[in-house]
Amino acid sequence: MVTIELEEIEFYAHHGCFDEERTIGTRFTVSLTIKARVDRAVDSDKLQDTIDYQQIVEITASEMKRPSNLLEHVAGRIASALMNSFPAIEKIKVKVSKMNPPLCCHTNKVSVCIQQSREKP
Repeated sequence: MVTIELEEIEFYAHHGCFDEERTIGTRFTVSLTIKARVDRAVDSDKLQDTIDYQQIVEITASEMKRPSNLLEHVAGRIASALMNSFPAIEKIKVKVSKMNPPLCCHTNKVSVCIQQSREKP
């Protein structure tokens, strides 16, 4: 089993419950921890034996473009899309952070973290 991590991928998106958030948008980051059956790549040094990081980012970007009210929903969509796209993924952790959220006091970011695993028969 190999662990692949992509940390703090940056996006500008339109997620939130307030009209202003959905109209103006703000900065987000997404961090991914993926446990996958790609051990063959350790010896082969071939891209086809692992999961292409660029494809991971493109799928994540596609989900980030779809506005949602809740970060929980966005994180769940990203996890599901990646699990569906890459059968080698056994477990995934997705962290979505909204930078400078509109709260009553200054907060650098708020984050939601979810995990999904494949069901064992």
